[in-house]
Amino acid sequence: MGGEGNMWKQMIIGDAIHELTLTRRILECLPEEHMTWKPHLKSMALGGLATHLINLLNWQVAILRDLEFDLSTVPSKRKPLDKPEDVLEEFDANVIKLNTLFAECDENTLGEEWTLRNGDVIILRQSRAIALRTFGLNHMIHHRAQLGVYLRLLDIPVPGVYGPSADDEANS
Repeated sequence: MGGEGNMWKQMIIGDAIHELTLTRRILECLPEEHMTWKPHLKSMALGGLATHLINLLNWQVAILRDLEFDLSTVPSKRKPLDKPEDVLEEFDANVIKLNTLFAECDENTLGEEWTLRNGDVIILRQSRAIALRTFGLNHMIHHRAQLGVYLRLLDIPVPGVYGPSADDEANS
């Protein structure tokens, strides 16, 4: 399994690094004057959504660093960051932590069971690889797309992610 396991690690980690790069491109577009803007009363503010993306990186670090994550041990609400440079600074610091953890992990680490709990209540148990993919990356991709919609509604050019955006095409 040595070569095959290494292939899985390369695929999972390569995917994560690629998605982190794309997420940073969206975060680079954050407008400071609109960090408290909401598209709807029930929606998160732009700065709150960007801060949630930062928290998702904290969860990815936790998936690779610890065998479980207990929601009852972390504050339920975090004060949203209000400056785009603070978002990028924390994002970059978390990417450095993740890159270190990526380099240190192997297929055995990725295959270990990871648990998400809230005190005594088990929310999910799955391998670290699956947790990183679903709870970490897919969740981040979902909110990154949401952030792209916020930017579009504010008439801020949205960078292409998996190909050119309408804004990229308009400038070519």
